[in-house]
Amino acid sequence: MRFRSRGFTLTELLLVAAIALFLSALVPRVAAWSAGLRVRLAAYELVGALRLARGTAIRLGVNVGVKFRTARNGSVSFTLYEDGDGDGVLTRDITTGVDPRNGLPRQLQHFGSRVGFGFPRDIRPRDPGDPRRHLDRLEDPIRFNRSDLASFSPLGGSTPGSLYLTDGRHHLVVVRVFGRTGKVKILQYDPQGERWR
Repeated sequence: MRFRSRGFTLTELLLVAAIALFLSALVPRVAAWSAGLRVRLAAYELVGALRLARGTAIRLGVNVGVKFRTARNGSVSFTLYEDGDGDGVLTRDITTGVDPRNGLPRQLQHFGSRVGFGFPRDIRPRDPGDPRRHLDRLEDPIRFNRSDLASFSPLGGSTPGSLYLTDGRHHLVVVRVFGRTGKVKILQYDPQGERWR
């Protein structure tokens, strides 16, 4: 009867080393892909909220707005409101209760603590509306003119604007709302090529 030695052969050690090297090269790529996916999924969640507001405005025949609120800790909630007095959804009417809430406040769900509204630290992106210039006001990722309110009319038009989402490191997407049509589009920023696609 022959017993096998308890050690490893050189071939086994080389195979384990090759697998470990392969995995060490693969893990950062998977982590970067996962972060980019979470940012895009958050953008799709916002697209859903904006399309819900537009559809509700058309269905009810009243202006419907999505109001974004930033808390002191940096978290952002968003809520749908209906026009209560016929002058459009306005922040002052929301504050005074004239424009009633249509649903509960929501936040981005299940995308990790790093995914949220904002811009990556080391990237100064170009303006998706005018690629010849860089964006200013990087402290403001929610831009509907100078407001945090996207309003949709019964005809489907809206306040034009942009919502910027990031993982805080490398990934940046923008959810763009086009005023005349109320259509919504997601663009991803390529920092190496300095362009939106």
